[in-house]
Amino acid sequence: MQGRRHQARAEVTYRTGHVGTVDYYTSRCSYGDSSMVVYRFPCLQPKSGPDFVLVHGIGVSARSYGPTAAALAEHGDVYLLDLPGYGRSPRPDRDMTIADHARIVGRFLTDTNLDHPVVVGHSMGTQVVLQMAADFPDQLDHLALIAPVLAPETRSILTATGLLLRNGLREPPLVMGEAMVDYLFRAGIPYMIQQTPHLLTTDLEELAAVVSALTLVICGKDDPIVPLEWARQLSERFERGWFATVPGPHASMFAAPQLIADLLDEHAHR
Repeated sequence: MQGRRHQARAEVTYRTGHVGTVDYYTSRCSYGDSSMVVYRFPCLQPKSGPDFVLVHGIGVSARSYGPTAAALAEHGDVYLLDLPGYGRSPRPDRDMTIADHARIVGRFLTDTNLDHPVVVGHSMGTQVVLQMAADFPDQLDHLALIAPVLAPETRSILTATGLLLRNGLREPPLVMGEAMVDYLFRAGIPYMIQQTPHLLTTDLEELAAVVSALTLVICGKDDPIVPLEWARQLSERFERGWFATVPGPHASMFAAPQLIADLLDEHAHR
């Protein structure tokens, strides 16, 4: 990743929003034919630890982290990323593999000079950050995987779709409403179909075996997509891994934002 910094370009859009009482600032980073929209939540008090970078799952966008990002801002600067083709980020003219997304996130870390942040992935985002940790081991020393996917027995389109539908019955209406807007009008169904094979063929166990970063695996107790025992076993495949559960289904960032923020802050100081 080093040496590519001149290829990146940051465009500040001056758009400011808030989650609850916590403000955030929006910019866009361009890398050749791909770009990401970035939402930065500045720390609300003098920082006591590293920054946090949060990567979303398939179909959805950075806003899936909203409540957790606001809670995390008590501890450090928080960066939410819309991966290329998701949320407000423009759709690239080519297919983006998990490794492609990982390279873009890695270049963002380098170009923003973030010093060993805690990098967090949710669902497909766990594949992205784990791939990045495997490809660029010197870049990361703290990872967190929220609701990692997919367990080996669920890596088929029919099984994964059925589990996603089951989970939808457990998520709050607001969460499902936001997800459907992201699925249909932001990422779009064609792009999701293009991305799904990468989701189904990524082997987290294989990646975990080569990652040396301290890794926290977090699962919702009511998540039908991620078997708790498999997630616990996945955490044990890491050289330095630990496991925690929180209330809620797959999008536990809405069900238990403060608890997740506290776990991530504890993880940052380990």
